[in-house]
Amino acid sequence: MSAKSKLSTLILILSLVFLYAGCLAFARQDPELKQCTHQCRVQQQYDEKQKEECVRTCEEYHREKKDRESLKEVGQDPDVEFHPGGELSECQSRCVGLAGEVRQLCLFRCQQKWRRDYASRWEEEGKKQSKEDAEDEGEEEKHNPYVFEDKHFSTAIKTGKGRVDLLTKFTHNSDILRGIENYRLALLVASPKSFVVPNHFDANAIFVVTQGRGTLTLIHEDKRESFNIETGDIIHVRAGTPLYLINRDDNEKLFIVKLLQPINQPDHYEVFYGAGGAKPESFYETFSTEILEAALKTSRDKLERFFDKQGKGPFLEASKEQIEAMSSHEEGSKGGGLWPFGSESKSKSAFNLFRKREPSHCNRYGQLFEVEEDEFKRLKDFDLRVSYANITKGCMSAPFYNSRAIKIAIVVKGEGYFEMVSPPVSPKSSQEDSGGRKSGSRYQKISSRLRSDTVFVVPAGHPFVTVASRNNNLEILCFEVNIENNVRYLLAGEGNYVQQFEKEAKELAFKSKEEEVDRIFGNQDEEFFFPGPRQQRGRDYE
Repeated sequence: MSAKSKLSTLILILSLVFLYAGCLAFARQDPELKQCTHQCRVQQQYDEKQKEECVRTCEEYHREKKDRESLKEVGQDPDVEFHPGGELSECQSRCVGLAGEVRQLCLFRCQQKWRRDYASRWEEEGKKQSKEDAEDEGEEEKHNPYVFEDKHFSTAIKTGKGRVDLLTKFTHNSDILRGIENYRLALLVASPKSFVVPNHFDANAIFVVTQGRGTLTLIHEDKRESFNIETGDIIHVRAGTPLYLINRDDNEKLFIVKLLQPINQPDHYEVFYGAGGAKPESFYETFSTEILEAALKTSRDKLERFFDKQGKGPFLEASKEQIEAMSSHEEGSKGGGLWPFGSESKSKSAFNLFRKREPSHCNRYGQLFEVEEDEFKRLKDFDLRVSYANITKGCMSAPFYNSRAIKIAIVVKGEGYFEMVSPPVSPKSSQEDSGGRKSGSRYQKISSRLRSDTVFVVPAGHPFVTVASRNNNLEILCFEVNIENNVRYLLAGEGNYVQQFEKEAKELAFKSKEEEVDRIFGNQDEEFFFPGPRQQRGRDYE
């Protein structure tokens, strides 16, 4: 049992004791102690050893409480310093020959010293365990070109009503990710009742709503397409399409993750504001005055007054009436039936991740929702699959790799860590041959802690695994680029690829009988999501 879990156990037990202390009176068979020990025995997450330790803690606390009350009754101060030497058992043995309150005082002081010493050891072990966890989870990783955190985002736009954060180029730390160098990732956050002024950008884009409710309007060549959006919606926006957006919720912020594929320049795109004035600057005003007067058939004075009105930035506050007017109806949809299960979806430009009939993979350890191009045709433009994994706290995904797809993942909620198998990585370049690798090592473990908004990339062919913390579920939004003809190879659990080997291949590859290979690779009977490493500790393995 780890130092951390011991400390957690003690805290739980003391909490239970204090809970019942106010309402239970002392009796010959103390009801407080009885209740505490009962709570220990019914804790389903404890094994027998943990239950016994829990009961002992109840008894020790009960004895301490009685000792303190006895000392107060005879006028003694229970907090007077006393230093019997040695461990608890040795110290208590010295109290046996004493009588009455003096014996109680002696025993109490032994426990006090033991608790101080033990708490100190717990603290030291806890610090040591935290350091080990940090090292295991990549906290000490000095060069990790696959992981991007807060420091790798820059604020492209920021006002009191919203902001846009742009992730650095994927090749910023190393050219090892140049296979996705023409993609950029951005986060849009809009405050309640805010309006994003009309704009367009020179990039194809996939928007995914990770929180909130809004209304998005796209201006096509021959029509306006408006539709309400909510958590899980995937929206495709073709390069150059004018759009505007509102957050129609009174209290909740709207979060949108954007994956962009620039058209004009590799790994760089521009945003153009037609509406606006001084801030944001409208591109109309960049034309010469003569051109603008002729094009709009309006005098210079009127144009200057008109474009000078807007000066509060690209995120504006909208009134309740304006929000209701823009979100009360949706335009551009055809067909009937409950979206997205009607003859045609609500919009050809949108699809919802969570309105599929069922997840691709689901058990008590996690869920995986996936949308591919046969369900949402617009993903074909990107050769892309969008997925959302919700890993139960303390659990893990199955280790696997993609045959040709590159995974771009962002943590939406929760925390945990991931591990990936990679050829050794150099800070200078990914093109070094084996001469730049560590002696005797063909692979390197890449690992990192995962928190909200952490982005990590998994190249094709690289085995990896993600693990949720023991405190929270880990929710991850994934974009998998180059999905056409991709195969996902599971390395453990039901359907893992070793189970497809011939008998002779198994025996030659692992230098073991087929039965032993099958026992190892067939022992995990769950598929895709498993209990995590710390959940497995204490279990009997075959």
